[in-house]
Amino acid sequence: MQEKLTLQPIAYIRNDYTAKFGIPRQSGMVAQRAYIFFEREYQDNNALRGLEDYDYLWLLWGFHANRQGKHSLMVKPPRLGGNRRMGVFATRSPYRPNPIGLSSVRLESVEYKKGFGAILVVEGADLMDKTPIYDIKPYLAFTDSHPEARSGFAQNSLMYRLRVEFPQELLNYIPKEKQESLISVLTLDPRPAYQHCAEECYGLSYGEYDVRFHVKDGVLTVFDVTLTDKAVKIK
Repeated sequence: MQEKLTLQPIAYIRNDYTAKFGIPRQSGMVAQRAYIFFEREYQDNNALRGLEDYDYLWLLWGFHANRQGKHSLMVKPPRLGGNRRMGVFATRSPYRPNPIGLSSVRLESVEYKKGFGAILVVEGADLMDKTPIYDIKPYLAFTDSHPEARSGFAQNSLMYRLRVEFPQELLNYIPKEKQESLISVLTLDPRPAYQHCAEECYGLSYGEYDVRFHVKDGVLTVFDVTLTDKAVKIK
């Protein structure tokens, strides 16, 4: 019997995804900026030497917000309407034997903050705010990229987008530098695939804002934006 492996976070991510609802289902789909802060033990600049020479990184992280019960070997992927079962290892479901996620993100820069050492500024992460990161590896295009590869049932959802109607008077509540990313999140249709009732209203937490919307005939309409107390403070 193999010895059990215990993982400890090396870092945490900070971004505007303050709740699970609405987070892109894959990395790289939204140009959302995020910040990776290292635990004190790993704030030595030597640990990042040479990293700035790469454009993309792999993040190995944990689904920390899941209520872990007994996992199932069959899951119902949201993009299949939540009514068809697939093997857990044929999906990227967060409910797995080991709750570990893998994401490819674009490295924008390596910055230095007093008291925190080096931090990474990345783009395209599909991680919830404060998600623990267990490891970081460079992305190697010559071996990690396979553009000719088949994508199974996930292929059918690659081009699915909603049209977003966001009244200007409501959009003005959102800081300009965050407006484009928020709209991109909404175009991906954050609703569960099995909840497509035109009369249903939904709420999405984005940074310190609560965004309310409904969807009908392929159009997502925002009808309310409220400031909350969930402000994301990047120290």
